[in-house]
Amino acid sequence: MKENVFSIKFWGTRGSIPVSGPQFQRYGGNTPCIEVRCGDHRLLFDAGSGIREVGVEMLEQGLKQSHLFFSHCHYDHIIGLPFFKPIYNPAASVNIWSGHLAGQMTTREMVSRFISPPWTPIDTTICKANLIFHDFHAGDILTPIPGIEIRTFLLDHPGGAIGYRVEWEGKSLALVFDIEHQTGILDPTALELMQDADIAVYDAAYTEDEMLKYKGFGHSTWEQGVKLALQASTRKLVLFHHAPSRTDDELDRLEQLAQQHFAETIAARDGMVLEL
Repeated sequence: MKENVFSIKFWGTRGSIPVSGPQFQRYGGNTPCIEVRCGDHRLLFDAGSGIREVGVEMLEQGLKQSHLFFSHCHYDHIIGLPFFKPIYNPAASVNIWSGHLAGQMTTREMVSRFISPPWTPIDTTICKANLIFHDFHAGDILTPIPGIEIRTFLLDHPGGAIGYRVEWEGKSLALVFDIEHQTGILDPTALELMQDADIAVYDAAYTEDEMLKYKGFGHSTWEQGVKLALQASTRKLVLFHHAPSRTDDELDRLEQLAQQHFAETIAARDGMVLEL
């Protein structure tokens, strides 16, 4: 790994539930998991079904330390954690961070609840890795590793969600999901997150027409993502959290439509790697 490479890899880009089938081959069907590499350091954001493959790779490469940040704990963002093999490796250390339930539940309590019967056949006593739990409040600035700064924001989503802005070596990555926008308003939190960012990953689960049906579900649109990117002078916009019914062909069309308004737009695909 190059010492100065700042990159993002998408291990899961789908929202709500994993999907499979011939119409989902190009963009993939795993639920949210994003890997950010800052030189030799590896940060993971969310533990959707895509995190299983990350864990396999980490074991194969002999990586023994990682940081996992939760945006929130709805099922699609946590479903893969029991299948993340490093948590069972006694030689590994896994730092787990959360802030969306600050004051209501600790990170340790949250993880213990969703890795426990009857939801799983095991509980966290089987996890032999050194699990290190970190609690924070939205607005805190995190420094998990010297030189890496992560700003945190509370997003408009049922039950709360955390948006993250990762800054390293003069470059910035904005992770803006899950978030719902209000009609006719550019969300000020999203604007702050995305301001001058090299890459912004944005919740584009729906279209504006679909929002009429899904208002209150906690998600946004590619149209809103484009408006925010233009206003915030974002360099590249990545559409993320694809609706589970959205086929490859439909995502191709949405990507093309978005590019007509903001050329530096791309729809996230499982396995896609971008360098900042």
